[in-house]
Amino acid sequence: MTTNASSMTPPPPPRTVAAGAAPTAPGAATNVGRAPLRIVLTVLELAALGAIGSGVLAALTAMLGTGLLLLFVFGIGLLLLVGLVYALYGVAWFEVRRVSGLYSLELAPLRPRPRTRPGFGGWLRSLGRQAIDGPMWRALANLVLACIAGTIVLRLAWSLVWSGFISFAPLTDAGDIEGLFGSMIAVEWAPVVGILGVLASAAGIVGIALLHRVLSLAIVVPSREAELTEQVRATSAQRAGAVRAADVERTRIERDLHDGVQPRLVSVGMTLGLAQQKIDADPAAAKALIEEAHTSTKAAITELRQLARGIHTSVLDDRGLDAALSALAARSHVPVHLDIRTDPPPAGDPGRRRDAEAAVYFAIAESLTNAAKHSRASEARVIVRTRDGEIWARVEDNGVGGAQVQPGGGLDGITNRVLAAGGTFRLESPVGGPTALEVTVPCAS
Repeated sequence: MTTNASSMTPPPPPRTVAAGAAPTAPGAATNVGRAPLRIVLTVLELAALGAIGSGVLAALTAMLGTGLLLLFVFGIGLLLLVGLVYALYGVAWFEVRRVSGLYSLELAPLRPRPRTRPGFGGWLRSLGRQAIDGPMWRALANLVLACIAGTIVLRLAWSLVWSGFISFAPLTDAGDIEGLFGSMIAVEWAPVVGILGVLASAAGIVGIALLHRVLSLAIVVPSREAELTEQVRATSAQRAGAVRAADVERTRIERDLHDGVQPRLVSVGMTLGLAQQKIDADPAAAKALIEEAHTSTKAAITELRQLARGIHTSVLDDRGLDAALSALAARSHVPVHLDIRTDPPPAGDPGRRRDAEAAVYFAIAESLTNAAKHSRASEARVIVRTRDGEIWARVEDNGVGGAQVQPGGGLDGITNRVLAAGGTFRLESPVGGPTALEVTVPCAS
């Protein structure tokens, strides 16, 4: 048997980090070598923000002022204020991505606040939470400071260029040279003043770039305490969702066994007992009873298979989410149109991908079951995508709508199952339809 030598290499010893010290990134040496390039990129970005950032901030301020002035004029101001919230989110999202790309940080992209309740009230509530979202406002504050720094960089750049011209003043026939602030400089002193101006301007530009990095890391990057608090909150929510999902699933299994399989098996036992009593006196009737018991037994086996499929879908493990959803659509009482475009599972963490696919499959299966039972829909559509390390799914039907999350119901089970997997859930089901359910489940570490 041949053994790969690389697999026998002992792992490196663990790195020890002193308390309160920041861990050293694996590419720290490379980052040091790229520091001048990063400063140049920072200066260019600040110059661009200094040129166009003031216009963006002025437009946002104008939207705020106009919205407040027209607040009671046919609701026009309200529409502007709603648009302002979305505009602020878009600008903040861009700022987070800009800082993350500029300094090679693995910052999570800014996400809109999810709806926790269906309908217009849920949307209004999520809009209000978005308007006071802390990460969004921190990113906007950083953008304002970056625009101010960019304006200073442009002034210093002009000072650098003008100082360079002053340095060559002795080559001209001019007697005195006008300085930066309107003062007159003698020609013999022009090279000294020019060189000092170039050095001071360049130092100022570099200092502004370094200050921008410090402020961006302090404002945009969440603190360690905030990260730990968010992790604890998310873990607690996942644990509560997992406990609730397990309780709902146990209740469902008990209900299905009590209402379906158990009475059927009792009926099979009673039928076989009657057949045993009549097998000598009336063989024909006994034979008919045995056939009836046989039919009931096959039906019970079918129900048990469906129950087991609801607990664990073997085709999901064997052939993947696409095949499992195709089999689910084939069994659905409502015609289902599937639109599935997913990437192959990563080789690094297949278990997490499998758990995410199981949660998405359960959500889609329960949604189609609810559509068949309650919505009176004539068709349904299932859309599944993988994007940014997540599985996103949307189930739509053209039923009567009015679906609500009831404790212990099917939608409650979906909510807790998705929450336990660390995902998000959104339901839109106005009275009269249609009903749309969206789930997003992370599948990457």
